[in-house]
Amino acid sequence: MNSKPKRRTVTENGDTGEDLVLATLIGNGEDLGPIVRHAFEMGRPEPLLFQLRNLVKKKEVEIEDLCRVHYEEFILAVDELRGVLVDAEELKSELSSENFELQEVGSSLLMKLEELLESCSIKKNVTEAIKMSKICVQVLDLCERCNNHISEGQFYPALKTVDLIEKNFLKNVPLKALRLMIETRIPVIKSHIEKKVCSQFNEWLVQVRSSAKDIGQTAVARAVSSRQRDEDMLARQREAEDQSHSGLEDFAYTLDVEEIDEDSILKFDLTPLYRAYHIHTCLGIQEQFREYYYKNRLLQLNSDLQISPTLPFLESHQTFLAQIAGYFIVEDRVLRTAGGLLLPNQVETMWETAVSKMTAMIGDQFSHMHSATNILIIKDYVTLLGATLRHYGYEVSPLLEVLDNGRERFHTLLLDECRQQIVDVLANDTYEQMVLKKESDYTTNVLSFHLQTSDIMPAFPYFAPFSSMVPDVCRIIRSFIKDCVSYLSHGIHMNINDIVKKYLDKLLIEVFNEAILKTINSGTTGVSQAMQIAANIAVLEKACDYFLRHTAHLCGIPSRSVERPQASLMAKIVLKTSRDAAYLALLSLVDTKLDEFMKLTENINWTTEEVSENGNEYMNEVINYLDTLMSTAQQILPLDAMYKVGNGALEHISSSVVSAFLNDSVKRFNANAVMMINYDLKRLESFADEKYHTTGLSEISKEGSFRGCLIEARQLINLLLSSQPENFMNPVIRERNYNTLDYKKVASICEKFKDYPDGLFGSLSSRNTKPSARKKSMDVLKRRLKDFN
Repeated sequence: MNSKPKRRTVTENGDTGEDLVLATLIGNGEDLGPIVRHAFEMGRPEPLLFQLRNLVKKKEVEIEDLCRVHYEEFILAVDELRGVLVDAEELKSELSSENFELQEVGSSLLMKLEELLESCSIKKNVTEAIKMSKICVQVLDLCERCNNHISEGQFYPALKTVDLIEKNFLKNVPLKALRLMIETRIPVIKSHIEKKVCSQFNEWLVQVRSSAKDIGQTAVARAVSSRQRDEDMLARQREAEDQSHSGLEDFAYTLDVEEIDEDSILKFDLTPLYRAYHIHTCLGIQEQFREYYYKNRLLQLNSDLQISPTLPFLESHQTFLAQIAGYFIVEDRVLRTAGGLLLPNQVETMWETAVSKMTAMIGDQFSHMHSATNILIIKDYVTLLGATLRHYGYEVSPLLEVLDNGRERFHTLLLDECRQQIVDVLANDTYEQMVLKKESDYTTNVLSFHLQTSDIMPAFPYFAPFSSMVPDVCRIIRSFIKDCVSYLSHGIHMNINDIVKKYLDKLLIEVFNEAILKTINSGTTGVSQAMQIAANIAVLEKACDYFLRHTAHLCGIPSRSVERPQASLMAKIVLKTSRDAAYLALLSLVDTKLDEFMKLTENINWTTEEVSENGNEYMNEVINYLDTLMSTAQQILPLDAMYKVGNGALEHISSSVVSAFLNDSVKRFNANAVMMINYDLKRLESFADEKYHTTGLSEISKEGSFRGCLIEARQLINLLLSSQPENFMNPVIRERNYNTLDYKKVASICEKFKDYPDGLFGSLSSRNTKPSARKKSMDVLKRRLKDFN
C-alpha cells in the first residue's frame, strides 16, 4: 500500500536549447504563433513539429508522474467529489424549487417589465414624433405665411420667409416627402415673385412715362417762376442803382431766400422701382435688373425723342421738351436714391443721346421755320428746359449752343418781318402831323418813346411834329429789341447788350433807312410829305438814344453806361445822312414848285414903258407859297431844318431871277423891267427878313439871314440899276458889291440890256440926243466883258 508506483522517466539527454526555449514559452503561456510562422516562412516546419512532439511526450511523462505521486489525494478528492455531488443534487433540487418559485414570481414582473419597456419605447417614439411634428408645423406655418404674403403682394416678407425656411428649417425637416416638396416649390415661388415684381415694375415704367410730361411741365413752371423772381430782383436792383447813382435816395438792400424742397413739389412714386430692385437684390440677380431697367428706360427715351410727323413742331414742342425734362428728372432721383441701380456714366450716356438728337432736331426745325415769333417761342422753352435740367446737374451747353447757332436765322426772319411792317407803315402813313386828342394818346405815342420836347404836359388837342409813322416805327423797333433780348437772354453770352446793339443798327440802317430812302426817292411824295418825312427822320434820330437806353434796361446794363458818346448807335449817323437826303428831296420838290411860279416870268413885259411899285404878279404867288411853306416848316421841322428849307428856296428863287434874264425867250429888256424886278426882289427881301425874325431864327442862327440867300439876284439888279456899271470890272468894287456874279452871265445879260427906245419915231426923235453917262458906262462894261471873255 505504501509502495509507490515507479515513474516512467524520459531521458532528457536529447533536449536541445531550442526545446528548452519552446518549453519555457509554453509554460509561460506565451503565443507560439510567431515561432510557427517563422518556421513555415523558413520552409522548415518538420523540426518544429518534432520539438512539439518531444515536448508533448515530456509533458505526458510529467502528468503520469504527478498522478502517481498524488494518487491517494486523488482518491480522497474523488470521494469528496462524490459527496459534493450529492450535496450538489440536493442543492440542485432546492435551487429547482427556488427557481420554480422565482419563475412564478418573476413571470408577472417580467410581463410588467416588458410592458414598461414597451411604454418607454412608445414614449420615446411619441416624443420624437412631437418634435418632428413641431418642426413640420413650423415649416408649414412659414409656408402658409409665405403664401399669405404672396397673395397680399408683400413679396419682400415672402422672400425673407423663404430664406428663413431654406437656412434654418429645410435641413431639419424629418419628412422626406415634405422636404422634397418644399425644395421643389421654393424656386417656383421665387420665380413667381420675380415675375410679379417685374410685372409691377413694367406697369410703373408705363405710368412714369405717362407722368413724365406733367413732371417736366411742373419743373419748367418752377423755372419760369424762378426766372421771373430773378428778373424782378434785378429790375429793383437796377432801379436802386440808377437812383443811387443820381443821388436821389439811399436804399437798404435785402436778400430774399426761398428754401424749396424740389422732391416735395415734384411728386412721383418710385416705390415700385425700389421694391423691384430690392427684391431682385434679395434674389441675387440685381445686375440683371440693372440691365433690364437701363435697357427699357433707354428704349423709352428713344421713343420720347421721336416727334409726331403729323403735328407741327410749334404745337408739340412744349409737350416734347416737357417729356424729356420729366424723364431726366426721374433719372436724377433714381440715381440719387435707388442705391446703385443707375450709374452716373449711364445717366451721362442717356443725356448725351438726348442732347445729340434734340440739338439736331432743333437745328433742323429752325432751318425750316419762316416765322421769327415761332422760333422765339421754341427758343424760350428750350432755355427753360436748360435752366430746369441745369438745376439737376445736367450739362446743357450744347442746347444753348444750337440756339446761338440759330441766332442769324432768327434775326434774318425778324428783320424781314420788321421790314414788311415798316414798309406797310410807311405806305399807310399820310405824312400829316399827328393829332393827339387826350393825355393817354400823348402818353402812348410821345412819352413812352421819350419824344417830348418839353416836360410840361401840352394842351389838347396837341399837334405832334411827326406823323403816325414815328410811334408805329418806334413800336416795331421796341418790339424788335425785346425779341432780340429775349432770344439772346439765358444763352451762352453773358453780355448781350453789344450784340443787340449790332442788330439794332442793322434794323435801323438796312431796314428802316433803306425803306425811308425808297419812299424819299419814289417821286410820289409832295412837298408837305417830304417835309414831314424829314421831320420824322429827325425825331427818330433823337429816338435812337431812347432805343439805346431801352436796350440797356432790358439787358440789365446800367443806363449810365450808354450815356457815353462812344456808346451811340452807328444808325444815328446814317439817319442824319438820310435826313439830309430828305432835305435835299424836299428842296428839290420846293424848287420844282417854285419853278412853276417862276415860269410866270415868261409873261413879264421886258420892254415895258411903265413902272409899277407893286411889281409883277408872279411874285404874289411866290410869296404866298413861301409863306405857306415856312409856316408848315415852322410847325414840323426843327429850326435848323426850317432854315435850310427857307435858305434853299430863296437861293433857288434868286437863281431863277438871274435865269429869267438869261432865258432865250428874253431877247432884250429895259431899265423899267429891271425896276419891276427890283420891286419884286424888295418884297421878297422884306418877306425873308420878316420870317427870319418872327420864326426865332435870328436868335439861334449864326449863318446869316434869309436876305443873304437873295444876294445873287440883288447884286445883278444893283449892277443893272447902277449909274456906273463899268465898276464891275474893278476888282475891289466887284469883290465888295458883285462877288456872287459870274462874268459870262453878266456879259450875256448886259448884251440884252437896251435902255433906249427901239421904234422908228423913237430913233428919229432921239437921234440928236446925247447918250447918257449910265448908257456909256454900260457900253464900256459890255466891251470890257467881251474883251475879257
